Amino acid sequence: MSVERIANRYAKSLVELAVEQGKLEEVNNDVQYMKQVASNEDFRSVIKSPVIAPAKKTKVFDALFSGKVSDLSSSFLKTVLKKGREAYLPEIVNDFIVQYKIINKVSAVRLTSAHKLKEETINKILAKLHGSTTTMDNIELDVQVDPSLIGGFILQYDDKLYDTSIKSKLVELEKEFNKNQYIKNF
Repeated sequence: MSVERIANRYAKSLVELAVEQGKLEEVNNDVQYMKQVASNEDFRSVIKSPVIAPAKKTKVFDALFSGKVSDLSSSFLKTVLKKGREAYLPEIVNDFIVQYKIINKVSAVRLTSAHKLKEETINKILAKLHGSTTTMDNIELDVQVDPSLIGGFILQYDDKLYDTSIKSKLVELEKEFNKNQYIKNF
């Protein structure tokens, strides 16, 4: 079975159980903590290692999560360990976050610009997004600066990409020049 399917099934089970028990926000907080832990390279090495015994992995999980996550999340982690799916924890966590955002109608939007944008400009872009039918009710905005864009901005959300950067325009222009069959090496 593929990693995506495994992650999706486990995340979906956790989401459904949390919704059923009315603890979705509590579990989401736990998952954010799990994501933070799962981003540690040493932790990832431990959970993905086939050499480390399951009993030792259980001790590592107890040390990291015991008393720091809810009973529901703790039971879920024990199930993941018992089924031998701990290597997929980072993917399960990421899939849970995606499903949580869908339930709460949150669109994750990344806005990358060549220079730091003024608050007024960011608010105008947010207003356009809120007024569109392509984003959900709530927008989680991640603003980044990438000087290599030269000018303009790139807007990414869901499976959409809106690129107004000068860098992309220059790349397109270069492709057009390279297609010119009459003037080679221009």
